[in-house]
Amino acid sequence: MIEFRGFGPGVQRWFRGLEADNSREYFSARRDYFAESIRDQLEALFSELSATFGGDVRIFRQHRDVRFSRDKSPYKTNTYGILRGSKIAAHGLYASISSRGLVAGSGYYGMARDQLERYRDAVLDDKHGPTLVKLVAAAENAGLELWGESLATAPRGYPRDHERIELLRRKSLTLGAGLEFGRGIGRDEGLRFVTRTWRDSAPVTGWLDQHVGPSQLS
Repeated sequence: MIEFRGFGPGVQRWFRGLEADNSREYFSARRDYFAESIRDQLEALFSELSATFGGDVRIFRQHRDVRFSRDKSPYKTNTYGILRGSKIAAHGLYASISSRGLVAGSGYYGMARDQLERYRDAVLDDKHGPTLVKLVAAAENAGLELWGESLATAPRGYPRDHERIELLRRKSLTLGAGLEFGRGIGRDEGLRFVTRTWRDSAPVTGWLDQHVGPSQLS
């Protein structure tokens, strides 16, 4: 197994180059560096942490699916993966590397219709809803940010003045943090950051696993 060594300043330069020239020519000429210093290193980071958290590693392909997009840029400008089925977040733990640095987090991104129904029912519940409020507040106090899309107003059939309306408006609930590049991201620094972020986000994701779970739609 490849050992995680960190992401040196060359990784940031590679991504900045891709942002400036998102072409097959740029990527093909630098494919070996991407494979060894970016993709393999991200996979090594996940593999080491899977020994602690459990779960299966999946690193996503760099090519974009441009079939239904007006943006025909062939490559993503970040490289990311998930650890699915872990002890603390069955739905998935996320990490990404880009020119801006390392990002880690977890949560439910893009909930399906049946997931949204279960999520909103649980937020409305006078026992489970306040618990989520406390868990989100604790995560924010730990330095995490809430991510994800929200409706502009209350969902149809829900009161606009509900005390938990900000949570009810959410279409997805994810949270995490970023670690800026600086002169590079070392091995120990990267492992500590991702471990801490995943642990701090886990109570919210655990609530989602318990009260929402995976979609049952085909």
